[in-house]
Amino acid sequence: MLQEPLFHISHDACIKCYSCVRICPVKAIRVDVNTELPSIIPERCIGCGSCYRSCSPHAISFRSSIEETKSILASGKKVAAICDPTISGEFHDITDYRKFVEMIRQLGFTYVNEASFGVDLVAFKYKELFENFRGKYHFTANCPSVVAYIEKYYPELITNLAPIVSPMVATAKVVRQKYGSDVQVVFIGPCISTKDEALKFEGDATINAVLTFVELRQLFNEFNIRESQLEFSEFDAPLGYKGSLYPISNGFLQAADINENLLTGTVITTEGRNNMLHAVKEFDSRIELIRRNFNIFYDEGCLMGPGTSPGGEKFLRMTLVTDYANKRLVSFDKDVWEDEIASFAHLDLSRQFEPDDQRLPVPDDEKIEEVLKMISREGHMDNEVGCESCGYSNCRDLAIAITQGLATTEMCHVFSGHNRQEYIQTLRSTNENLATTKAALKESEEKAKHEQEAQKESAEIITTMLQNLLSGVVIVDDDLKIYQSNKAFIRIVGEEAAMIDEVIPGLVGADLKSLLPVHFYKMFSYVLTSDEPIENKDVQFGDIKLGVSIFPIRSHKYVGGILRDMYVPEVRKEQIITRLTEVIDENFEMVQKIAYLLGEGASKTEQMLNSVIDSYKNPGKK
Repeated sequence: MLQEPLFHISHDACIKCYSCVRICPVKAIRVDVNTELPSIIPERCIGCGSCYRSCSPHAISFRSSIEETKSILASGKKVAAICDPTISGEFHDITDYRKFVEMIRQLGFTYVNEASFGVDLVAFKYKELFENFRGKYHFTANCPSVVAYIEKYYPELITNLAPIVSPMVATAKVVRQKYGSDVQVVFIGPCISTKDEALKFEGDATINAVLTFVELRQLFNEFNIRESQLEFSEFDAPLGYKGSLYPISNGFLQAADINENLLTGTVITTEGRNNMLHAVKEFDSRIELIRRNFNIFYDEGCLMGPGTSPGGEKFLRMTLVTDYANKRLVSFDKDVWEDEIASFAHLDLSRQFEPDDQRLPVPDDEKIEEVLKMISREGHMDNEVGCESCGYSNCRDLAIAITQGLATTEMCHVFSGHNRQEYIQTLRSTNENLATTKAALKESEEKAKHEQEAQKESAEIITTMLQNLLSGVVIVDDDLKIYQSNKAFIRIVGEEAAMIDEVIPGLVGADLKSLLPVHFYKMFSYVLTSDEPIENKDVQFGDIKLGVSIFPIRSHKYVGGILRDMYVPEVRKEQIITRLTEVIDENFEMVQKIAYLLGEGASKTEQMLNSVIDSYKNPGKK
């Protein structure tokens, strides 16, 4: 069955602090260039949990085994709990380990066993390997994160991994031999990466589920299991001896009395993220000079594993572990233990490792220098230069990661700082420009407001003027719909127009074809199509004769028509001429506004008004 990734980052909770990116020892976290959000690359991950522990907003979670464990317990099968000896350091709030054992039984486990017996078995295998030296030095393979690191990033060193199973797997084999092959096994421990390690084994080495101590506490809370309500209960046999010291890194060696003497011993013990990284690197390049086996743990001993409760105090936990071991040894029956060791000595505790090379090609120097220029670090190809705040040991390594698509330029704090300062300067300048623009805009708005008021005033004046002309004036669009007309036009057209005017003032939108006879409105169509004016044409309209002038206002869009009753007294004609001439001479600016309102320039409007005047001055002109 396909398993979900061991770790997951919630982008909803992520605050883009990149602490996870900085602390990941193998750079298994990619930052998306577009979203700037980090995502874990499962195939590159070694399950160390550093990102999980460093994430202050708790945006990173690990694969839970709680529901899986509850299903196993509800299956009706025999289920054995294998407890890592780190329980003595983790559960300091439980006064007696026997109460702790009973609390686990109350969850539904048939058996509760110590993994310390598996530690004893495995430690003796290591003693045999180290003492039977054949020219090759080894890494201990107890820490799954160390194993994954070598498989993925130093696959050439796989043959140097001791071919021995971890105490977890060894104890699973013991439990199945003792209680039957059908027993289900749940490992309880301080490590998150054991969840992935367990997936690699089958048969009598099968681990059906792995619970961290954090998850175990959640189960206790869910089922309301409390120490104060329970009696004592002992671990099921076989019991471990010095394997109880396993949570302390060199405690594993003491379990089998492997020589740690600085002068005569052949094993170096180290722990912690940086020490692990340096140890593997030096083993790879200097083992001929070092000439020692390496006992390595990623965390500062299993005591401080990522599956333990946060905020744990290392030295307090160390003391609790040693106190627990001492109490057990007071009444420990070593003879029984030796018999048990002998009875399981035939178990096959060997294992193999698979290379899973996740190393990315290193780009050429030209590309690296290109990126260094982007982050203003050109000339920093030297491996010694770098503040390490980006999570990489130097500027060159960051540049390599950027070219490999694992990092972004924004992760360089120096570069981001410069950009931030430039941004602040740009922002300040922009704000100043914005203030100036705002003032100019306000001034422009005031000016536009005045112009709008002037236009409105001009429009009112012109409209009033047109409405008081004795000649009919009408403006139509290219569909022969009336855009504007005056009272004289409505009076000339007749009662039907007057009735429409009561509903739609000025006949705006009325169809000219429905108001004028066909020969009349076709003249308007002609001017619209030809863009040529018709001036002072006599047209019979009912009982009256009209002098008609039609001219384009906006090419093929608007035309204006002036309809003059030929029987209007000359005096009135002269008065109109005088008034129109005065308007043109004294209010030319207002005339220009008319063009704006009608969608035409001042010259066209002037042309229309002049046409009115000309029609009166030259009534006989055709």
